[in-house]
Amino acid sequence: MFQLERIFSRRLTQILRRTGAVVLGLACTGAFADSSVWVASAGDSKIYLGGTVHLLRPGDYPLPEEYEQAYKDSNRLFFETDVASMNDMGVQARMLQRLTYDDERTLQTVLSKEAYQALSDHLLSVGMPIMMMEKFKPGLVVSTLQLLEFQKMGFTPQGVDMYFSNRAMGDAKAVGELESVDAQIDYIANMGEGNESEFILLSLDDLEEISTSMDDLVSAWRDGDMDALAELFVDDMRLESEELYDSLLLERNLNWLPVIEQMFQEDGNEFVLVGAAHLVGKDGLLNLLQAKGYQVKQL
Repeated sequence: MFQLERIFSRRLTQILRRTGAVVLGLACTGAFADSSVWVASAGDSKIYLGGTVHLLRPGDYPLPEEYEQAYKDSNRLFFETDVASMNDMGVQARMLQRLTYDDERTLQTVLSKEAYQALSDHLLSVGMPIMMMEKFKPGLVVSTLQLLEFQKMGFTPQGVDMYFSNRAMGDAKAVGELESVDAQIDYIANMGEGNESEFILLSLDDLEEISTSMDDLVSAWRDGDMDALAELFVDDMRLESEELYDSLLLERNLNWLPVIEQMFQEDGNEFVLVGAAHLVGKDGLLNLLQAKGYQVKQL
């Protein structure tokens, strides 16, 4: 048992190092009609809002020029969380602790026989015995399986967020975050809690369509198709699980809104980079800002 725990811990550490902000990014992506970048203004004060894709292929660069325009005209960048901290050993240790079961629970005890067998079959098909994930919480299981599929399609963690985080570091630009790393870890840890079997089965179904959905997503992002992105991610999430929609999108948007509003009181311009699932739709940040009286337009 001790040897198995050592193998499990080493494997999880490798996954955390490889996924980093990808796992914490919660697979949210984004763009809008004609452009992926918007500007919200209040008098002379303005804030750029850019939809991000957390994973991209090398061929997806260079980014649309609106990102560069917003970056150069901004004094500070804000991300969903502290992207640069993902390689910190302390953060990885907290992830290990909170994204795995530390009691008698295992996937076999929390999943129905049907869900456990379906997950086991899928893992075997990708060369991973289920015992390697037995202590993973469902949120980490799904994030890991998604990452494996993304990698097969040529996607890497060098997405929009990481790209601009590295740029800002090199240019000594100030950066901030809308929520803590610990908050994002908690969201993943709580995914599917109480409905673990349904969450796993729905996620396995989604994996079968991930190749097509990612191609559609990147196309919508580059074309700036706001309606397509809302349909692909926001609407589907709400139909499948209102609870997941509330916890991953609505509640976080409402938490972020006052943080973004405070930026209007600061000198200079900000560039807020978040997954577009947080921007599009009736509960998206763009609509919430407009409802507050701010002027919002595309670049």
